[in-house]
Amino acid sequence: MTEGGEAGSAVWPGRAALPAVAVANSPLVRGGLTLVAGLLAGNVLGFGRVALTAYLLGTHSRADSLAVAMGPTDTLNSVLINSVVFAFVPMLTASTGAQRNALFLKLSRHFWWVSSAITAIVMLSAPWLMRVLAPGLAPEYFGTAVTVMRILSCSTMAAGAAAVHFALLYTGRRFGPTAFYQAALNLFTILGAASLWKWLGVYAFAAGYAAGAWAQLAIVYFATRSHRAAAKTAVCDVHWREILSKPVFFVVYAVGLGLNITFTRAYGTHAGPGMAAALDYCMRGVGVPLALLVSPISNSLLPEIARLRSLFRLREAFRLIDRTLALAGLLAAGGCAFALVFRRPAIAFFFQHGSFTAESTKLVSAVFLGLGPSLLGWSLLEIGSRSLFALDRRWPAVMAAMVPVILNVTITLRVRSFRPELIGLGSSIGLAFGFAILFLILHVNRTRWLAEKGA
Repeated sequence: MTEGGEAGSAVWPGRAALPAVAVANSPLVRGGLTLVAGLLAGNVLGFGRVALTAYLLGTHSRADSLAVAMGPTDTLNSVLINSVVFAFVPMLTASTGAQRNALFLKLSRHFWWVSSAITAIVMLSAPWLMRVLAPGLAPEYFGTAVTVMRILSCSTMAAGAAAVHFALLYTGRRFGPTAFYQAALNLFTILGAASLWKWLGVYAFAAGYAAGAWAQLAIVYFATRSHRAAAKTAVCDVHWREILSKPVFFVVYAVGLGLNITFTRAYGTHAGPGMAAALDYCMRGVGVPLALLVSPISNSLLPEIARLRSLFRLREAFRLIDRTLALAGLLAAGGCAFALVFRRPAIAFFFQHGSFTAESTKLVSAVFLGLGPSLLGWSLLEIGSRSLFALDRRWPAVMAAMVPVILNVTITLRVRSFRPELIGLGSSIGLAFGFAILFLILHVNRTRWLAEKGA
């Protein structure tokens, strides 16, 4: 094949080389490759972070104290970043030159104060929050969890401030400074835990995580320095109420999904030591395929759906959504089945070292039996909801995001079982029903939406 390719280039130099050069120089291609590289790096380092956590903490109550604080903080930071990016990339894209720079500066100032206020609230209310987030945590580790949450809350200030910089960089198709956000968090968490473990113990993980968030803020702050300098003399007419209300739909949607696993983790603390940590280890097994499935599909699907909507070609957009959901469903179902069958040897291979014993492997594999199937409903719900956002149909996605947590709470409290296999069952069923309802809304309202757009 190599020889044939070289011969072809020699005979047809202008036809073979120029398209390849054009593709390689395309900002969309380079941006896509950068995002994929960042996604892979973040997930590989994420596995390293969880493996180090398992090695040092196992499924001891100390691991629970880290899980019940880091999990909600990770969710909060993701909600902030994704909501700001979803809400303000279109607004920044619609602006140009000095107007865009002025808007960026105003957004930066407002969300610096918003994220600072959230950090202060979390720090002050950490003891009360922990009673809600970990009601069954061993009393002797309650204070540890509170301190870990206070350290981690420093990352929220950096995440909220960085989110606006992310939005501006995405607008300019500059993906390099933003693509490795998760990789930076995981790398600094690993370095912090490995270097400070002897002196700080479990707090070393929190310190490393917070340092990673601030390092990423420094990177995007430096990358946008020219925009801040140009914005000093510009004026932005957008009112602060419009700025703060813009991300509301995305915040509600993301919070609804985040509360699903947050409730499961909180309930799991009643099941005994190590259960919250076991859920977090299982989430790595769900989160990695979820990210690898949802992110690439979203990056290619959503711009095309938005383009078709702008051209009033909604029938094509709906057909594209249906085909994508069918393909994603097959991939998710196959991946889920594979993970369930081989869960125990995989968990032993990756995590059974140091403090993570054979009993830990048994516990985590049992928990994964109930939580693992959530991959199917979660991935389809995310892809379907993002597709509806691209169609500018926000309410169905927001309503569907509330279904998983409502069903999860109902099923979990009705069953009231602390068996490891059943801890995550409510979450999996809730996500499956959430997607089913979203799919139903999409198909029931399709004719009416087509009529509204004259398609």
